[in-house]
Amino acid sequence: MALDTGIAWAAAVAASLFTLDLARDLARRPRPHVAAYLAGIAMFAAATWGLVVGLTWGWSGAAYRVFYLFGAVLNIPYLALGSMFLVGGRRAGHVMHLLVTALAAISVTLVTTTPFASPPDTWSRLPHDVFPPISEGFGPRLLAAISGGVSTLILVVLALVSLVRFWRKDRRVVVGNALILGGTLAAASGGTGLAVGGSESAGFALSLAVAATLLWLGYRTARGARRAAT
Repeated sequence: MALDTGIAWAAAVAASLFTLDLARDLARRPRPHVAAYLAGIAMFAAATWGLVVGLTWGWSGAAYRVFYLFGAVLNIPYLALGSMFLVGGRRAGHVMHLLVTALAAISVTLVTTTPFASPPDTWSRLPHDVFPPISEGFGPRLLAAISGGVSTLILVVLALVSLVRFWRKDRRVVVGNALILGGTLAAASGGTGLAVGGSESAGFALSLAVAATLLWLGYRTARGARRAAT
């Protein structure tokens, strides 16, 4: 098994276990931020399994579209939505939810209908030139760059707000949010590299594994702080 394939399998298993952890939390106590995090991590898991399929058995058009939609376009916005509900409150979260839902509708349509620039039998282990380049106008690659960049900026701002709000009250919340931000930055770097054509398969798989680990640690740290507070 190649190194990139092994790392992709590890990232997929970690993301899947994290998804189950979030699903249990949501079943025990339904909360909007947990639901948003669950959606984002479930998309993350779907993307990593898409990468596993592509690296292990070869890419198909369907596998790549799933991988690209959930790994490069939509997972970071839903993680940002979870943080907005948690830090910004329900009103801000509901407003952002409407925007993210509109983004999801546009993304699904664009990623599933845009013709490929090259046939699947010519793709590399992690193909970059599947969709038309950003220079040709609005398409999946430009959408991925915009959604990842804006969502990451939102997460950075929310992390700073959390730092100010909880530094004196409970620093575990700050640490948890810092880990979540680190995981998001790792995932966003991989998605941006995929959009602009600068990621290799091993580096991208490693970014997913690091992201899954940091996101899970961050969530469990913040969750432990909230449980202690209650």
